[in-house]
Amino acid sequence: MKLTGTTRRELAEAVKTARPASRTLFLDLGGCRIRVDSSSDELNDALADYFKEFVAESGDSAIVVSAHETPAPESDLDFNVKQPDPGKTKIKEEWIDLPGGRVVRKRLTGMHFIFGEGENVAVGPCLENSNQVINFINNRFIEWKLNRGGFLGHAAGVRSGERGISLAGFSGAGKSTLALHLMSKGTIFVSNDRIMVEKNGEGLFMYGVAKQPRINPGTALHNPDLCRIVEPDLRERFLSMPPDELWQLEHKYDALIDECYGPGRFELRCPMNGLVILNWKREDLPMRASLVDPRERKDLLPAFMKSTGLFYLPDDPARSGDPDEDAYADLLAGADLIEISGGIDFDRASEVCLHYMKTGLLPTD
Repeated sequence: MKLTGTTRRELAEAVKTARPASRTLFLDLGGCRIRVDSSSDELNDALADYFKEFVAESGDSAIVVSAHETPAPESDLDFNVKQPDPGKTKIKEEWIDLPGGRVVRKRLTGMHFIFGEGENVAVGPCLENSNQVINFINNRFIEWKLNRGGFLGHAAGVRSGERGISLAGFSGAGKSTLALHLMSKGTIFVSNDRIMVEKNGEGLFMYGVAKQPRINPGTALHNPDLCRIVEPDLRERFLSMPPDELWQLEHKYDALIDECYGPGRFELRCPMNGLVILNWKREDLPMRASLVDPRERKDLLPAFMKSTGLFYLPDDPARSGDPDEDAYADLLAGADLIEISGGIDFDRASEVCLHYMKTGLLPTD
């Protein structure tokens, strides 16, 4: 099909008319009800399976998303190129702002995402690229929370008892690996890579994203709950690789929380009592954990700060830019900021995190 129209509304209506979405799925993401309409049973089933821990009964929804299965559509839209993130070279996305919203096109797959003013439409080979539809649904939830005053964090999150922590780190530090180590010790999973943080009285509350972890072979092979997801014929080859090469390998596995750890271990909201920032290195040094003041250690904050990106449209012009370091420092003063430095030691870091979630204190030994 060809996308025709000069406004967000015209484009969305053309898609809905050409390929109606009549199959409906309801989700509850951290208290936010989302209705997802799909144009095929296969796509609806794929989304229901992925979000199975968050499927809800029908009812009023804060967000409506529709996904329309077609070949990659054509259009005459004059897209802008989104430049790659620092350290990357491949151009993956293009975008254009139209009256009433925005259109984002994925270069590789041809998927188009049309959104704005409460309307959210995905069109293209959706089933083949269900991961992009899943990301679009999650991004609608992120936008909803940010438009209500939340801050976006580049972090994982877990809960133990009534206390929760988020886990951030500079590139390759292992926040997801540490989160999954903590899962093996009985915690509840909150998020793998993104959290939204908001003030709740005198403390902070965090909301996770319904995205299953994608992990590298090093994370899987060194965790007994995960090692079985690595193919037997690859296990020995991975184990024979130098550690640094293994951890940087671009080979990912989906670590489905319910399959690896059991049902009922994935929730999307809890208090954020602390933020752990991994500032360690692969060196033969003792690991150290210490409480720091976010207003005095702003050098750590970029590990947590996350740009909102193309899929966020603020409903208030005052939120058109991302919060700065001062704003994040003021927010994070409402929780304990824990720096973990020295050498990498996931077992010891897990002990520190569990002790903190149990007592509110760092271990003294």
